[in-house]
Amino acid sequence: MAENNLKKNLVEVENDIWELSIKHDKRMNVPARIFTSKKFMDFIEDGAIQQAVNVACLPGIQKYSLAMPDMHFGYGFPIGGVAAFDVNEGIISPGGIGYDINCGVRLIRTNLEYDETKSKMNDILNSIYKNVPAGVGSKGRIDKLMEKDLANVLESGARWAIENGYGWEEDLERLEENGEMKTARSEAALNERTYKRGSPQLGSLGAGNHFMEIQKVEKIFDKKTAEAFGVSEEGQIMVMIHTGSRGFGHQVATDFLRRMEKELGTEGVSKLPDRELINAPFQSKIGQEYFASMSAAANYAFANRQMITHWIRESLSMVLGKSPEDLGMNIVYDICHNIGKLEKHKIDGKVREVIIHRKGATRSLPAGHENVPSVYQKVGQPVLIPGSMGTASYLLVGTQGALDKSFGSTAHGAGRLMSRVKAKNIYRGEKVKSDLAEMGISLKSMSWSGVAEEAPGAYKDVDEVINISNSTGIGKVVAKMKPVGVIKG
Repeated sequence: MAENNLKKNLVEVENDIWELSIKHDKRMNVPARIFTSKKFMDFIEDGAIQQAVNVACLPGIQKYSLAMPDMHFGYGFPIGGVAAFDVNEGIISPGGIGYDINCGVRLIRTNLEYDETKSKMNDILNSIYKNVPAGVGSKGRIDKLMEKDLANVLESGARWAIENGYGWEEDLERLEENGEMKTARSEAALNERTYKRGSPQLGSLGAGNHFMEIQKVEKIFDKKTAEAFGVSEEGQIMVMIHTGSRGFGHQVATDFLRRMEKELGTEGVSKLPDRELINAPFQSKIGQEYFASMSAAANYAFANRQMITHWIRESLSMVLGKSPEDLGMNIVYDICHNIGKLEKHKIDGKVREVIIHRKGATRSLPAGHENVPSVYQKVGQPVLIPGSMGTASYLLVGTQGALDKSFGSTAHGAGRLMSRVKAKNIYRGEKVKSDLAEMGISLKSMSWSGVAEEAPGAYKDVDEVINISNSTGIGKVVAKMKPVGVIKG
């Protein structure tokens, strides 16, 4: 495929929306569209643009191969990649969803003010650090699950956690899919390998870019919407959790990538624009098995974040001497990043069902949409976009523009500017921690190398990601939060 002059051939079709037409390569079924600014264009790798082009070549793809404002090079799809495939003629691809299935973000509001917590921040972090296992290969606090219990987690997600005492019933109405992918089938996902990896890790944060942050609201841009989300004033304390399906989801992805390659055969793989885009027809036996298994892994992640939420509530309660209810620790929202969903979208004037792949992208739906929780029907879906360690995170609201332009999707974070290896060569964890301390941010971590990998300078400018989301109309900013306490694995 032609890999030269990709940026040169991009045409700005709308403000901050760039297109590479199907004339670029005869195998493209649809154009590739990239949501970015001129400021960010220099930071986009040619390889990431090529990945968006490769996705445009896949069977059954509808309208466009899309890349969100935080796009960068990934496995198969670019990180930030979004694509919709016809349910009858299209495919499903593990490389379009990712290894960390339902890596996602949860935001919890509180009644606390920053001044109430400032002197106790280290105590709060120490309590959470003790109660929420973190780090590479970390195990959860609960005993190793029996296979039948893990099967129940995979079938019912966050509901399982709540029924077992980890949270409040009303939490469910503030989670994407109500914290339960109905398309999950535990028998499709469970085997000796997935059980071995998933059983001990439920209720753990993990490592890499996963984190828990205590944040304070720095600025409110849309007071009415913010209040509807439970964000009432600047200086208010929020809690953000970023983690996914841990080793369980990784093993599901690994298993099906191998199975699909084996069943498709060498000849089929050679016809792919990239072997990392190995896929199966959505309606095929293996395609349906992967979808059911991916959904089960997504439920594992919902349950994982629910248990962590419960222990964070307990931790703050212990340190501050008030119940979680008195602290007002209600969930604002829980949103998925790496996921495949059956959704209905208007395409060429007709409403059609498609299988949406979001790889490092979040859903962004407007008021009145059937998939917006009832509590937010009048304002729209909360959208959570975290920054890097030491930079801002944002709360947005979904828009009709996103529904029209990006299959109801927007960015999922700042997006990496450099690889983890390069970041470790440039930054030192101890120096990152001292720099954060000078900014008034307390940090606890299991690993100095992990801190170096996640240094703020290793990521793009999250403020510009938000500006692009606003300028293209695929997400409207509501509030800006800054970290005051961070836990990294």
